[in-house]
Amino acid sequence: MTRSFEELVAEAESVSVDGWDFSWLDGRATERRPSWGYARAMGERMALASAALDIQTGGGEVLASAPTLPPLTVATESWPPNIQRATALLHPRGAVVVADEDEPPLPFGDTAFDLVVSRHPVTTWWDEIARVLRPGGTYFSQQVGPHSVFELVEFFLGPQPPEVRAKRDPELARAGAEAAGLSVAELKYESLRTEFFDIGAVIYFLRKVIWMVPGFTVDGYREKLRELHDRIAAEGPFVAHTTRFLVEARKPG
Repeated sequence: MTRSFEELVAEAESVSVDGWDFSWLDGRATERRPSWGYARAMGERMALASAALDIQTGGGEVLASAPTLPPLTVATESWPPNIQRATALLHPRGAVVVADEDEPPLPFGDTAFDLVVSRHPVTTWWDEIARVLRPGGTYFSQQVGPHSVFELVEFFLGPQPPEVRAKRDPELARAGAEAAGLSVAELKYESLRTEFFDIGAVIYFLRKVIWMVPGFTVDGYREKLRELHDRIAAEGPFVAHTTRFLVEARKPG
């Protein structure tokens, strides 16, 4: 039986959006994954490191997926619910979670780590990454690319100007890394098909990924949500395209 708009809204408004686990969307949305397999590749690098830092760890889920962690492993996070979640997940693995506001400077001394990683950082502070890396150290990160899921963003906000659509271009990451004295060893980009099967999935996504539609609330966008619900019911899944890029940069040593 098809569920009503109000039922879907009520369910999606009530579910927790703590952490960085999107399993609630199983069967309600799909996103093709990048071909490079970030978590696996990150885990391989963790196994070879002696001191590692995960910046903006979220709930710690990605870092915790590494089969082996270095003897010294530290993660930073700014959002209190995620700090608690990451602590519970990572402390049993011997990793320390540090509360940090995601603004420079990082709360660590110079050349503290031989590996720094980050999955989907809001901002990449290249000078700080270069500072805390040891000579010969590596920064390895999967990041959100330009105009990611903008079909959905522009449904709610309208057409975005070129300068907004161009943000997070991989070449900007290359320029930032090089300006900080790092050498970019690898830079890959992919556009990935994403589908939302019901309006509850859309609401959950926008509540969790808060920078997509800043200030999003169900009450504030109820009319547009109703419009999109009707469109999905009539035409099938709402299709968007997620963009991702992988960057690996090294500090000369």
